[in-house]
Amino acid sequence: MAAPAWLAGQIDVAEFAHRYGPRVNGWTMPESQTKRDRLALVFAQDGYALCQAAWSPAAPAWIRGIEAVAVLRQVLVQTYYRRTDTRGREVIIKRDADSEGVPPGRCRLASPYDTDARWAAKGEDLFWCGYKIHLTESCDTPPEAEAEAEAEAERHGRRMPNLITDVATTDATVPDVKATTGIQQRLAEHGIAPGEHYLDSGYPSADLVTAAAAEGITMVTPLLADHSRQAKAADGFDKSAFRIDWTTRQVCCPQGHRSTGWHPVKQHGRDAIVTEFAKADCRACPARTRCTAAARGNRMLTLRPKEIHERVAAARKEQDTEAWRAKYALRAGIEGTVNQALDITGIRRARYRGLAKVSLQHAFSATAINIIRLDAHWTGTPARPRASRLERLAYRLTA
Repeated sequence: MAAPAWLAGQIDVAEFAHRYGPRVNGWTMPESQTKRDRLALVFAQDGYALCQAAWSPAAPAWIRGIEAVAVLRQVLVQTYYRRTDTRGREVIIKRDADSEGVPPGRCRLASPYDTDARWAAKGEDLFWCGYKIHLTESCDTPPEAEAEAEAEAERHGRRMPNLITDVATTDATVPDVKATTGIQQRLAEHGIAPGEHYLDSGYPSADLVTAAAAEGITMVTPLLADHSRQAKAADGFDKSAFRIDWTTRQVCCPQGHRSTGWHPVKQHGRDAIVTEFAKADCRACPARTRCTAAARGNRMLTLRPKEIHERVAAARKEQDTEAWRAKYALRAGIEGTVNQALDITGIRRARYRGLAKVSLQHAFSATAINIIRLDAHWTGTPARPRASRLERLAYRLTA
């Protein structure tokens, strides 16, 4: 305890010891919601009492610098608020995310024990509190001239194994797309920048694909489709139906009308171009209902700069081919690596607190996987799936 003498003068020590003395796993929450809400209010009152004492003029200044005190204050701010009722009494109310608001997930504490952990969700049924790991591994595809020799080496167990080349750990709220640039930069710094980088659909963006191509990296990844109403409904004219003349800075619609406006803008911090067609042309057009439902009566298109637009259009066209799908199947190998890390190293469960220590755990786990793969390669020992507990029990009974 940091300041026992000071604390004893601020609280009822016996009462606090009764409430907070037992370990958290040594008691159970009340069954009824009413009793739980009442207990939560008592906890809040105790917390406010401690914070008021710590921030009082008579308290030593260094008390407020204790990490646990700062965490308590942040938990109170994000969980409760205080107001005065009609009788002039102070009332403590638990925040509701829909009405009173709570801090955004990236800065909201999820646990007082690990201030770096965050709540996150993926899909409709996957929720977790903690961190996110991104694994990158080698997946060499030899030229056709070497394919036969490579196949022969693989038959004799001499083919070099795929190894994990990068491990990136972030808090759980960081989108996958934010990790892409850092991964590619670290690979380049170590002299192993990929010619082709296979990623799932969460990692690319139009800007990232273009920037990677400038560094000699081809991102083999499904780009998100056009989200316009026409593209989603597959009925009407989406962006691909328009011809763009970058020289004259005009767009021609499927009915032959040319745009009358070309406006370079900034959207979400990125360069974009907004093009506009004349209202007179759109309102009289027989295909207007297939093109726009805008109340203003005319179609507007938002484009990215030429290099980005053309690269994205080409990538979307290519990913609709069977050849691209067959090529992209190579990315499935990383799923096996993730499963191996889960089964062998228990990488899904953080053994430590804090982003720095969890990052180190993930690096050690990846190193262990690489050692196992190299050992199997050097000793010629084929990798075997892990035996289930029932299989091990059956072996002991028959041995």
